[in-house]
Amino acid sequence: MGLLDGKKILVTGVLTDASIAFHVARLAQEEGAQVVLTSFGRQFRLTQAIARRLPQEAPVVQLDVTDDEDLAALADRVREHVDSLDGVVHSIGFAPQSVMGGNFLSGEWADVSTALEVSAFSLKSLAVAAKPLLSSGGSIVGLTFDASFAWPVYDWMGVAKAAFESTSRYLARDLGADGIRSNLVSAGPIRTTAAKSIPGFASMEDGWPERAPLGWDQTDPEPTARAVAALLSDWFPATTGEIVHVDGGVHAMGL
Repeated sequence: MGLLDGKKILVTGVLTDASIAFHVARLAQEEGAQVVLTSFGRQFRLTQAIARRLPQEAPVVQLDVTDDEDLAALADRVREHVDSLDGVVHSIGFAPQSVMGGNFLSGEWADVSTALEVSAFSLKSLAVAAKPLLSSGGSIVGLTFDASFAWPVYDWMGVAKAAFESTSRYLARDLGADGIRSNLVSAGPIRTTAAKSIPGFASMEDGWPERAPLGWDQTDPEPTARAVAALLSDWFPATTGEIVHVDGGVHAMGL
């Protein structure tokens, strides 16, 4: 039996086969889950094409997490493929380049608010939209980059991640009575398309493998995907509001 045998999992954020979300979807299928993906706009056809690279082609449903109509329709769209969900993966983040790359002090609210809505508030939006499908409880897992520090060039995306991490804790509080867990995986730097869009991202990953007691491969999303799969499974039935670090141990080194 696989770790996720019989589970039905919704995965957001699959854009390329190098993305963490793609490897979460792949691993979930390999561990026995049925997977549904989300996408929207010009990215929709791209996600459909990438879905064909999974072990089993996954259906893709329309979801813009900033669109109230899409959020209201999510449950019905997912029910066209599965009757319920056991897990939801949040792998969504965006900030205009004007609020990253050393532009913290010059960041304008219009752009900062976009970063906060897409990268933090969307976790609550997605959880509420998916809640009718999680009638038997389940697991919400999001991806973060440790917001305990002021990283070089991350700027307002770092602030958004801090809000994201707090949002997960409040979801853990308010959804626990329904048997729904909310946890995050804090990954070390991985060279995804999203990471490459951050101006000066290389300065964040420089030296990471040397600082990590276990070492760190910036090209390998598999360890992160495995942590997400574990949190989606039944092996963490009493864990919620947690942040699991998958970064080779850098977070604990005080460096």
